[in-house]
Amino acid sequence: MTEGPGTIRWGHQALEVEIALGADGTARLVRIGAPGEAVGDPRPEAPLPLVEVMVAGHGRSWSGRHLVNTNIGARLRHRSHCVTRDGDWHVLTVELTDSETGLTAEAVYRSPDGLPVLRSEVVVRNEGASTLHLESVSSLVTGCLTGGDPAELDAADLLWAENDWMAEFRWQRRPLRETSPDFGGRFHLSRGRETHVLAGQGVWSSCGHLPMGGLTDRRSGRTWLWQIEHNGGGWRWECGQRDGTAYAALFGPNDANHGWRQPLEPGAEFRTVPVALAFCPDGGPDEAFAALTRYRRVTRRPHRDHRHLPVIFNDYMNCLMGDPTTAKLLPLIDAAAEAGAEYFVIDAGWYGEEGDSWWPTVGAWEPAASRFPGPRGIHEVLDRIRESGMVPGLWLEPEGIGVSSPVAKSLPEEAFFRRDGQRVVEGGGRYHLDLRHPAARDHLDQVVDRLVGEWGVGYLKLDHNTDPGSGTSSHPGEAPAAGLLGHNRAQLDWLDGILDRYPDLVIENCASGGMRTDHAMLSRLQLLSTSDQQDLLLYAPIAASAPTTVTPEQGAVWSYPQPEDSLDEVAFTMANALLGRIHLSGKLTELRPEERALVHEAVAVHKSLRADLPHAVPAWPLGLPAWDDPWIALALHTPAVTYLTVWRRPGADDTTVLRLPHLRGADVHADLLYPSTSQAHPTWQPDTAELTLSLPTAPSAVVLRLNERT
Repeated sequence: MTEGPGTIRWGHQALEVEIALGADGTARLVRIGAPGEAVGDPRPEAPLPLVEVMVAGHGRSWSGRHLVNTNIGARLRHRSHCVTRDGDWHVLTVELTDSETGLTAEAVYRSPDGLPVLRSEVVVRNEGASTLHLESVSSLVTGCLTGGDPAELDAADLLWAENDWMAEFRWQRRPLRETSPDFGGRFHLSRGRETHVLAGQGVWSSCGHLPMGGLTDRRSGRTWLWQIEHNGGGWRWECGQRDGTAYAALFGPNDANHGWRQPLEPGAEFRTVPVALAFCPDGGPDEAFAALTRYRRVTRRPHRDHRHLPVIFNDYMNCLMGDPTTAKLLPLIDAAAEAGAEYFVIDAGWYGEEGDSWWPTVGAWEPAASRFPGPRGIHEVLDRIRESGMVPGLWLEPEGIGVSSPVAKSLPEEAFFRRDGQRVVEGGGRYHLDLRHPAARDHLDQVVDRLVGEWGVGYLKLDHNTDPGSGTSSHPGEAPAAGLLGHNRAQLDWLDGILDRYPDLVIENCASGGMRTDHAMLSRLQLLSTSDQQDLLLYAPIAASAPTTVTPEQGAVWSYPQPEDSLDEVAFTMANALLGRIHLSGKLTELRPEERALVHEAVAVHKSLRADLPHAVPAWPLGLPAWDDPWIALALHTPAVTYLTVWRRPGADDTTVLRLPHLRGADVHADLLYPSTSQAHPTWQPDTAELTLSLPTAPSAVVLRLNERT
């Protein structure tokens, strides 16, 4: 760290942060960038304060849709700061205080050595004599995303991702000026009342939008990407302009969007949800996503699954669809093993008696005798999976309890989500467990200990298909959103406990597909179910965009060949997953020999390249895909090789041109990896770093490996 008059400068070889300290003690973030960059004007009055806090009775100096310009934020004064190291992490802690309320705010910035990513969270404490009622606390405020040149604002584009069931990861881009117009002219204004706001809601963290966003300069490629690392819908980010520069402010739950309020008694403290901000000076969104990918790897729980990447067969998608029985599963087990699967997961339905509606009865998680007849019951199937050389897995929806389940009567009222003294019922007959309550935790721990510890199940698919709304009030006066935040944090603690007890257990994060796509979950769990999409053609943009939000080695994509598919369609659905994690499904037992051969070939190709995936970073040679794009491409770069999946959907010309700037000037050879029967014709142009690719049929997809000749 270096300090000048009124300046804190901190960071490492990949990232530098500059905080200006005013003569009155105000502290403002004036620069985040690469070391040695030209420093803009560090006027302390230009950007926003380090922390913004809304407390009942202490609002904002300028009203509008924003949660910045708070009175307490403006009053916070620098008290102290310190720099420490935590292994490979650089840590800066800045303590601020408001003399009027006695509130202190500790902004904690962390950055992994060598990565241009800043992680931030804030701890507020009440050192006053009266209770303070929090309404919002920022996790990160940065008012310096552009410099003082108005042309930088004119060139800035916002990035965000729409996210829906079966239509995940749909990235959008539009000029910042559309929501933050230029107020210059005869009468100059420095700010408006509008700003671009994205916010989640409910239990799902990514229903509607991913908890991510970004800002990129379309001229220089200078890009910022951020993610809010929270496993519930209580999050918000805003991005706009203040005093001639672009700003971003990131929050967890707040009163404006979620009805969140948190009393802070004298001596008490509150910690915000963590967030991360990635930066690249000139590489555009692809380079910023690459930095986030590396950051995600260093911030997740270590697990052997991240290195070995076993192939998973799951009986659900376009296969048994929640209707497993011994008779149906045994031939599928043989077919999955023959195809090269290493895990076999029995998905939904194994606990519900045949012919009954199991939706409102779940919660005990005991196998249905009618589905698994015979003296060994479900263990006949689990043993067959192991005898076939695979690890058995089961589906659970742990937080949901059916209204007709015996568990609904055996657990106390306080173990469930409640509002106004009534249990919350949602999704056609489901209660929701509050994992802050010991009885709820004990019940689920007993289930996991039975399935994993006693039965030897090595894989749990944890699903979540209902959203109980704003949250829960465990006691009178608790805001439901505050109860939801408590449950969210208890859920993470429960998951940590499972993996502490069973470190080799593989847990899949699923919530109606990708409705819980967030780094709080993915830093703990080994895989993400990217979607429930059943159409192989519509899965292509989801599979291609998945690495924006999850590392390639954690992003599970369904491949579900059907006997009625053409050979091109079988290859298409298999190619969807080859640069991620294969979730093999479909009617393998009914495939024709030539279709089975394509499936087996795809699994073999994946196994030949999967060792490279944990070191690869993504790029999109045709840009981030739109939902209806006829051509789609995903590249994964490693230091030695580039893998490329290219999809052609109906309605496209038979040729496209892919941009691969990292290979400019190189003598590149393109190897066809899959399918071996493809008539793909690639041509490399080293001077322009462009690969011209022709695929004569649609739909079709290919996987290529690009090697530099030496």
